Amino acid sequence: MKMMRKLVLLLLVLPVVAAHGVFAQDTADGKKPKGDRQEFLIANFKTESGVTLAHARVVYGTYGKLNEAKDNVVLLPSHYMADFHGYEWLIGTDKALDPSKLFLVATELFGNGNSSSPSNTPEPYHGPRFPVTTIRDNVEAVHRLLTEKLKIIHVRAIIGFSMGAQQAFQWAVSYPGFADRIVATAGTAKCYPHGVVRLEGQIAALTTDPTFENGDYKEQPKKGLEAFALVWTAWLFSQEWWRRELWREGAKPGTTFEQVLTEFRTNFIPGADANNLILQMRTWEKHDVGATPGFGGDVERALHSIRVPILYMPSETDLYFPIGDARYEAAMIPDASLAPIASLWGHTAGAASNPADAEFLNETIGKFLAASK
Repeated sequence: MKMMRKLVLLLLVLPVVAAHGVFAQDTADGKKPKGDRQEFLIANFKTESGVTLAHARVVYGTYGKLNEAKDNVVLLPSHYMADFHGYEWLIGTDKALDPSKLFLVATELFGNGNSSSPSNTPEPYHGPRFPVTTIRDNVEAVHRLLTEKLKIIHVRAIIGFSMGAQQAFQWAVSYPGFADRIVATAGTAKCYPHGVVRLEGQIAALTTDPTFENGDYKEQPKKGLEAFALVWTAWLFSQEWWRRELWREGAKPGTTFEQVLTEFRTNFIPGADANNLILQMRTWEKHDVGATPGFGGDVERALHSIRVPILYMPSETDLYFPIGDARYEAAMIPDASLAPIASLWGHTAGAASNPADAEFLNETIGKFLAASK
């Protein structure tokens, strides 16, 4: 069960941790990458919804040092409910991103509980009154962080997993010359209707708990959170992953399926706030690069506008972002390289949830970035 807990934390909340040899996270010298946590405050940040946040906070982490020319930067936008440690499977002297040479900026999405979120914003926008922030809102806030605070006007690459991939595509459309290269793993440029249905099902599971009280709960809605976790878990891995019982890899001998299911249900995202979870699901489902000003809701036209090389890496068994959607989008991007991850680990393959996928991701991404030198 320890392995299962760490797998969930890998994808959602805490720093990636090697467990029972299952996750190849440590660098060659046995040391984990160490990021420095920082914050950026934006006064009177106007969201796409029209709501202005008096003080918008973006939490981020940095790895390595910014060189004098400020041309060694790679941006790593975070995924669902993750903190800035979520890309440490890609960071190390023996991995695709060497912090001894690069300056890595890993940002945290609005709603994760650290950056501005329903749970940490005072009234009048506390809890369910917090505005629905879009992927474009997040991109705009990070653009201000880079240009205003760090004085960075160009990056070598933007690399994103899942909701991080959504942000990477949005960067390519909103700021077409800001990055030399884009990498998107297990995420698309738009959340299509099937994805919206899934997310709404998860929101419904959470909010049917009577203690939710329309978001003004006095304590976390435990039963709703457990129902949410079960619905989410059903989509996390491939059907064959479950049939082959790949959850046994690294698990304690004698671990049962029932124990695994209980672990996912009761400890899916430890300590998460219900309103934060919902906010980020709304951000996810509203994402559409076609809605970028100037494209009139036309996702195909927005994708055609991308001019930087994109390495598009869907998981072949992803139920969140199906490979068919990735093939559809890649065909419209002028310079896209489609490199599917041949894995049974579903959505999690895009975040190196097992050694084989970690090796493939690091090797493929490393070669793609090296080609721009």
